[in-house]
Amino acid sequence: MKKIITICGVFASLTSISQQIHRCGTHEAVQYQEILTPGYLQNVNEVFNRAKDNHSQNRETVYTIPVVFHVVYNNADENLPDNVLIDQINVLNDAYGYTNADQINLRDTFNTIVGSTDIQFELATVDPDGNPTNGITRTSTSITEFGGLGMLTGDMSDLERIKSTVDGGEDAWDQTRYLNIWVADMSVSFGGQSITALMGYATPPDNLTNWPAGSTGGMSDGVVLQYQAVGSNNPIPLDAGTGPMNFEGKTCVHEVGHYLGLRHIWGDGDCTAEDGIDDTPNATENSQNITNCDTLNNTCTDNIGVLGDLPNMQENYMDYSPESCQVAFTVGQSDLMRGVIETHRWDLIDNYPVLSTLDNGDLSVSIYPNPSNGNVTINGTVANGVVEIYANNGKIVSTTITTDKQTTITDLPTGFYFVRISGNNQITTRKITVIK
Repeated sequence: MKKIITICGVFASLTSISQQIHRCGTHEAVQYQEILTPGYLQNVNEVFNRAKDNHSQNRETVYTIPVVFHVVYNNADENLPDNVLIDQINVLNDAYGYTNADQINLRDTFNTIVGSTDIQFELATVDPDGNPTNGITRTSTSITEFGGLGMLTGDMSDLERIKSTVDGGEDAWDQTRYLNIWVADMSVSFGGQSITALMGYATPPDNLTNWPAGSTGGMSDGVVLQYQAVGSNNPIPLDAGTGPMNFEGKTCVHEVGHYLGLRHIWGDGDCTAEDGIDDTPNATENSQNITNCDTLNNTCTDNIGVLGDLPNMQENYMDYSPESCQVAFTVGQSDLMRGVIETHRWDLIDNYPVLSTLDNGDLSVSIYPNPSNGNVTINGTVANGVVEIYANNGKIVSTTITTDKQTTITDLPTGFYFVRISGNNQITTRKITVIK
C-alpha cells in the first residue's frame, strides 16, 4: 500500500509530514522557476494583469482547446485506458461549461457570480506532423517513480523528467498549439516505501522569450497529473491509509485553471493575500481539512460588490476542498481565463485550417504593431488587392480593397484575428492580437 504525504510551502521535511495529500504543486513550481529565471514571477504577474484588464466581453464564441494526453507508465496500472482519458475530457467540459450535474450543490449565496467559462476541450485529431491522432500518446518507461527527494527543497527537476523523452518521459507536442497533459506516477521512494506525494501541477502563462526551451532545468509548459487522480472512472484507487480517496477528475480541472492563469482562491496566504480575482472571497487558508463540505466557514471579511462579505467558497475548483464539494468557477475567473487565451495562449484555439487551405504564402507582407491597440498597418499589399479580417470563429470582420502598398485597418476590438491578404494571384495569412 502506498502512503500519502503532504508537501507544504517549499515541501516540508519528511519528519514533519502528516498523513495527508498535497493537492497541487503549482505554487511551488512558480517559486522553483523564479529561482532558475529571476524575474519570472514578475513576468507571470504581468501576463495575469494584462489578461484581466483586456479580456473581451463577447461570449458568443466558445474557445475550444486541443488536448494531448501523454501517458508515461512503468506498469499496467499506470497505463490508463482510453475511456478514463475520454472521461477526463468530459469532466473538463462539464466543469468549464457549467453543465455539471453537481452544480445543484452550490449555495444560493454564489448563484449570481458563477457560470460557464465558454471554454471547451477536445482530444487532438491531428498531430504536429499533420497525421491523424486520437490525442493520446503512450510511453513505456524504466523509471518506476518520477518524484525525487529534491522535491523537499522545492526542486522540481525530477518531476520534469516526465516531459522529456531522453529522461524517460515523453516530449511535448508544440506547446503553442496543444495543451499537453502528462499522466504518470510522481511518487517518491523513501525508506523502502513508495510515497504518493503530489496530485498535480501546472505552468501558468508567461511571455518570456526564452521560455521554455531556453531555461535550462526549467518547467516545460503544460499540466502533470498523478495517474490515480485522472478521470471520474479511474480503475486504480489511491489509499490514504484510511480508505480510498475520492477523485472525480477535478484535479485536472484545477490544474488546467492554473494553466489558464488562475491562482488558488485563498491566495496561498492569509486574509491579506488574494487571488487577484474581484468576485472570489478571501480565506485564511485552503479548505482541504473541511468535512462534509462545511458551509459555515467565513475566515476573512471582504467586500464582493453588492453581495458584501461572502463566506469561504469551498465550491470553487481552485480550492483544495474535497472534489465532491467543487462545482463552479466565478465569472471573474472565467473572464481571466478567456483573457489569457485572447492575449497569450491564442494559438491554442487557432481554427484557421479552412482559410489556410487557400494560402500559397507567396505574398510578402508585414503587419505592425502586433499586438496592437486596434490600429494595424499592413505593408506589402498590392493595388486592387483584398485585405480580409476574420475573427477566431471564422466570421469575417471587415473587407478592404487595397489601393497602394500600405493599408491601415483601424478600430479593431480587443481579441485576436486572422488577416488574409490577396492580390496578383497570391494569398498569405497573418495572425494579429489586439489589446486595448
